Amino acid sequence: MDAANDVVGRVVALLRAVSAHEPDGATTTELGREVGLARATCHRLLSSLLDHGLLDREPTAGRWRLGPETYLFGLAVAARYDVTETARPTVQRLARLTGESAFFSVRRGDETVCLIREDGSFPIRSHVLYEGIRFPLGVASAGLAVLAFLPQRDRDDFLGRTDLTEQYGPHHAADELRERVSSTHTTGYAVNPGLIVPDSWGLAAAVFDVAGRPQWALSLTGISSRFAPPRQQELGQLLLREAHDLTRQLGERQGSGK
Repeated sequence: MDAANDVVGRVVALLRAVSAHEPDGATTTELGREVGLARATCHRLLSSLLDHGLLDREPTAGRWRLGPETYLFGLAVAARYDVTETARPTVQRLARLTGESAFFSVRRGDETVCLIREDGSFPIRSHVLYEGIRFPLGVASAGLAVLAFLPQRDRDDFLGRTDLTEQYGPHHAADELRERVSSTHTTGYAVNPGLIVPDSWGLAAAVFDVAGRPQWALSLTGISSRFAPPRQQELGQLLLREAHDLTRQLGERQGSGK
């Protein structure tokens, strides 16, 4: 990799790391640790992004946040990439029908990013997921649903070069992930049995683009007692129906060029 590409990669990693800490922001030390940069190098790059309006810095605590230029960039491409208004009625319906918290996430490279959260009527809620949070593929039910339906070659490549155990524990070792991928293929929907936060369960179904790639996911989260069989199967089938319908809607939207 040449020096220019290396700098671009570091900048992109920093922007992603900052976005994961919205809206509270993160310190230079935290960001440097997350992206593997020395503090001095990290501060130099962050300061340059600040000068160009891509970041803001909170004056008292010195925490970095996304800047106004990122908002303008988002507005410029919203018509092409923002599918949240198409997905929102589906997420709202899932929350209303189940009483659980419902979500819509998008795949971005090796991660999923939560775009929509809608809370249901059940008073005990999981706060593991919120709008803007990122997880690696295979982590949380949305990431598992997407990973499971990637082409075998892409799935094997990801599992071969990624170690999730240091951050997410031994249940995210490659062998266990492969078992959950197999189970997801069998049922059609992914199950996270409290592997991130104990007693906080999740179910998800992949949503596909016009090329048949798992590009998004619908998910539900709640306490374990609300996800026991046979309700788990009922919720899974509901997610699959809604995911199938949303896949059709998004396909029509992509086909029309909107």
